[in-house]
Amino acid sequence: MTISIVWRTTAVPMIDILAPAGTFPDPHALATEAAATVMRVEQVPDISMFRENTAAFVHELPAGAICDVTGNSAHVRVQVLTNAGALDRDKQLAVVEQLTALVTTASGDPSLARRTWVLLTEAAPGGWGLWGHAHTNEELVAAARAEIAAAKG
Repeated sequence: MTISIVWRTTAVPMIDILAPAGTFPDPHALATEAAATVMRVEQVPDISMFRENTAAFVHELPAGAICDVTGNSAHVRVQVLTNAGALDRDKQLAVVEQLTALVTTASGDPSLARRTWVLLTEAAPGGWGLWGHAHTNEELVAAARAEIAAAKG
């Protein structure tokens, strides 16, 4: 296994997709692809730490639970939670663009791109819990490096 360790920040993001029930014919496929999309954009190593902990949740809400000022309930909100500093500006732009395209394709409604909000949220240092521990970014990077080193050795 040859992996170059050049990153200084890392994330194991949680992705929440909220939409009216029935918006997505296959919510499981959407969740899987959303997690894979964010992992690709982040360019993290393909190790179990990231594969097992980059996850998406599709929340289907009653249509009446979502509404804009015109009465339209056909909206989607995607929230991506990462540890602080995990996404630089280029990655922010890529995540928003690619998740919007994914939601639009998964719904079969091209007009949904105009009504999809992607929120990028960062947990404070130490505010990212994994494996029963509140990690700082430095601890997450160290854990990833340790897993890579163990795989090599």
